[in-house]
Amino acid sequence: MQSAAPFSRRRRQILQWLSTGCGCAMCGSIDAQILGYDLYATEIASKTWAVHGQPEYFEIGNGGNIVNVAFIEVPDGIVVIDTGPSKRYGEALLALIERTVPGKEILRVYNTHHHPDHFLGNQVFQPETIAAPQKVIDNINAEGDGFTDNLYRLLGDWMRGTLVVAPGVALEATSEEVGGRNFSLFYLDGHTSADFVIRDDETGVLFSGDLAFLYRAPTTPHANIPRWTAAIETLTEIDRDLILPGHGPSDPKGESLSQTSDYLSWLDGNLRDAVGQGFTMNEAMLMPIPKRFAGLGVVRTEYERSVVHLFQDLEDELFQVIDVVRD
Repeated sequence: MQSAAPFSRRRRQILQWLSTGCGCAMCGSIDAQILGYDLYATEIASKTWAVHGQPEYFEIGNGGNIVNVAFIEVPDGIVVIDTGPSKRYGEALLALIERTVPGKEILRVYNTHHHPDHFLGNQVFQPETIAAPQKVIDNINAEGDGFTDNLYRLLGDWMRGTLVVAPGVALEATSEEVGGRNFSLFYLDGHTSADFVIRDDETGVLFSGDLAFLYRAPTTPHANIPRWTAAIETLTEIDRDLILPGHGPSDPKGESLSQTSDYLSWLDGNLRDAVGQGFTMNEAMLMPIPKRFAGLGVVRTEYERSVVHLFQDLEDELFQVIDVVRD
């Protein structure tokens, strides 16, 4: 797993950012000279590198660097899995790829879904190389601007110049040959309405996107928990040698699938119990989290966000609306 940047360096970056003003996209250029991602490539399989993000939430201190992305050297070039949360991140990723595998052309960029930390580096790459299922493309076009606006508010100048660029290639085949390497493609849903999973058939690495988290609490802004659970069951049955989850360390044992499934099962049951007992949303947020999830990154924050995301729909599902007829 990628080691974090030294604390003193991160602290210095934060203090520099604070001392230069608000850091928003319209402020002076000094901010752009200070902020920079320290990305590291970890070889997780033969000629396959992961760039691991921090198990945190979006904040100025991490610049939104919370996501796992990857790149693969195939015989004729490079394949990239997801592009990060900003143009600045995409530029740092591209530079890292060029240092690691110099002189190779980027042939394909896959976007696993439409959450902003996975696709907002797209504009650094050629649009005709970026591919995803049509539903992912539709989701990016429908919600990408709103996501981008929100990250500008959260991350300030880290987002300078970031624009939404949707994939230029819509995929529907179950496999694709890219640069002399075959990739199996899986079209699922549950974390969002369209979750795209890629397996490198040469190395057996499965790139799960956010259908799998490891040692970091899952996010649920578009979650359908029964569909997500079914997707995890599908992933469990796929032949693989290693999983790169959307967040967390590389996973040779499938722990990311079992841990994510366990958390989702508890979350759904806990919130159903809260609704059934007549708790308010605020009361549900105060409910205890089991000790087995205590080590998950940002678990309390993500649990509280999940209450906001899921509680009302559960109320609508569990309580019938009764029409009262008055004389």
